[in-house]
Amino acid sequence: MHLNAIDSGPDSPSGSLPLLILHGLLGSARNWGAVVKTLGRHRRVYALDLPNHGSSPWTEIMDYPFMAREVAAVIGHLGGRAAVMGHSMGGKAAMTLALTRPEMVERLVVVDIAPVTYTHTFAPYIKAMRAAPLAEASSRDDVEAALASQIPDKGVRAFLMQNLEGGAGGYRWRPNLAVLGAHMDDILAFPRFADGVQYEGPTLFVAGETSDYIRPAHEDVIAQFFPKAETLEIAGAGHWVHADNPGGFLDAIGSFL
Repeated sequence: MHLNAIDSGPDSPSGSLPLLILHGLLGSARNWGAVVKTLGRHRRVYALDLPNHGSSPWTEIMDYPFMAREVAAVIGHLGGRAAVMGHSMGGKAAMTLALTRPEMVERLVVVDIAPVTYTHTFAPYIKAMRAAPLAEASSRDDVEAALASQIPDKGVRAFLMQNLEGGAGGYRWRPNLAVLGAHMDDILAFPRFADGVQYEGPTLFVAGETSDYIRPAHEDVIAQFFPKAETLEIAGAGHWVHADNPGGFLDAIGSFL
């Protein structure tokens, strides 16, 4: 499978490995365009569209071992080693990659997610998107109005609407909503690993101040898998940390990377 990517930065910066960025559920590489451009001033940066998202291929498989293998294939084409940053679902894919192929991950950034099973389901969003009458819509406003009846949060709707493409009479959702909905339990979960499996490289967990995805109760399991992990909290940010406080987010990860 060939994963779509957006990229920026010099081809061979001195002493610097490429950075791969993995988006969250119902996100895409586009969500990270500003971050790619900023970090690309100093190194080669790639934001990937994960399977069943953005412009990457659709597949019937959607679990973290599969996503990790696909990202590993990209790293293999880039020389075999990279820094990896993932947000939410992408953070779990990045953690899975680091735990299964640690030799490929030079350092790891995990944004607002922990290696645990969650109940923060996106199933209502997927249901609303699938129910939107795209064939009858004459404008993007028509589609958003249909979403508004089930998703009152304007910010969430704006995020979901980034997945809409086409024009009047020909709108479509870029993600494979059917497969994402069918695999929601896999996406909410975190893979099981044998006792003692760890990633011992430098690791940074970035939490949003107003988000409840990374909690004090997660400290032990984070340390179990990632013994060198440190955690930073970004003021004024919720789950979409990089969008809520981009300056604070970039400052936090800049020195680590």
